[in-house]
Amino acid sequence: METALTRLVGVRHPIVQTGMGWVAGPRLVSATANAGALGILASATMTVDRLRAAIREVRSRTDAPFGVNLRADASDAGDRVRVMIEEGVRVASFALAPSRELIAELKDAGVVVIPSIGARRHAEKVAAWGADAVIVQGGEGGGHTGEVATTVLLPQVVDAVEIPVVAAGGFFDGRGLVAALAYGAAGVAMGTRFLLTSDSTVPDAVKERYLAATVRDVTVTRAVDGLPHRMLRTELVAELENAGRVSALFHALRRAAGFRRLSGLTWAQLVRDGLSLRHGKDLTWSRLLLAANTPMLLKSAMVDGRTDLGVMASGQVAGLIDDLPSCAELVERIMKEAEEARQRLTGLWTAP
Repeated sequence: METALTRLVGVRHPIVQTGMGWVAGPRLVSATANAGALGILASATMTVDRLRAAIREVRSRTDAPFGVNLRADASDAGDRVRVMIEEGVRVASFALAPSRELIAELKDAGVVVIPSIGARRHAEKVAAWGADAVIVQGGEGGGHTGEVATTVLLPQVVDAVEIPVVAAGGFFDGRGLVAALAYGAAGVAMGTRFLLTSDSTVPDAVKERYLAATVRDVTVTRAVDGLPHRMLRTELVAELENAGRVSALFHALRRAAGFRRLSGLTWAQLVRDGLSLRHGKDLTWSRLLLAANTPMLLKSAMVDGRTDLGVMASGQVAGLIDDLPSCAELVERIMKEAEEARQRLTGLWTAP
């Protein structure tokens, strides 16, 4: 299947594996790329040196195009961009809108820029600044999310911009891909579906928690970092929601210290990154620190397997997923389902 997305980034199938922190590492990204989709390496939880090593590891596993996701507002974003350019990364993906200058720097180096957005006005802004495409995440998506459903947000953005639009939030099969294409999208992006593959390095016990979840077990909470965050409903989430200010601040400081050691950031950088996430919201100091070190809560579950100590970002589609295929099996199945859906739709129209 050829779309504006496949032509833009050079992949065989219009499917994107999103840059999930602690999940989208070299193994998952290279498996996705080898399956003909676009794998996105998550860099926010890596040091700059580790990012360079991870890019080279992906290169050693695949010759196919792949991308790197980073936070545009991170204090070391410039260093990460330079690493991406020096290592010849094909696609730059952003969780927050990059600046006009950052987009220009990447495009001058031949890198395709694809920010993720959650509102039409954000898509219009980055398109005017030169972004090559956008990933539009509706409220069904995992992690930080908005309130507008994909089925409402997607057509808004498709009608507002001239660049390719990739739909995210609520996709897991070929039927969804065809639906997104019908709305005018150039492809779909999926996080939870790729997390739940045999190529994902997430511990098996954590995957079992996802597979056992129903759609009612996925919730949106502000208790983690003060921003809307879609995740599995767990005892820890309930504890964070009921915690008092003193307890919340203590836990935030402890986790911030751990993330500072892993990331190599100074305390000043950690606080500055937390402040950048406030976006004008009235966050308490405990929420501010949690905003800067939410990756530690994710690491506890996604790397260490401690579902009692960590959080599990999740799209609503977790309640519809019941298997762990390889990336190759998943992509092949999605494309087969998409063709079957296309044929069913074609059969609805008969010659006069």
